[in-house]
Amino acid sequence: MPVISMFYGVIVRMYYFDNQKHHCPHIHVSYQDDEAILSIPNGDILEGKIKKSKLKLVQAWIEIH
Repeated sequence: MPVISMFYGVIVRMYYFDNQKHHCPHIHVSYQDDEAILSIPNGDILEGKIKKSKLKLVQAWIEIH
């Protein structure tokens, strides 16, 4: 899975053809042992978990990009 961004220990990845399980645009985010899948338009967690402080960073990243 290609890495599209890394910041503060957070790794953001995206599959191009990953629409089988999640039927909306999304990114895969990992931080230490946590992994989550977030929707792109609003940053809601679709699956998994990530620390709240890192979630806010990723949501701000989504808004900027």
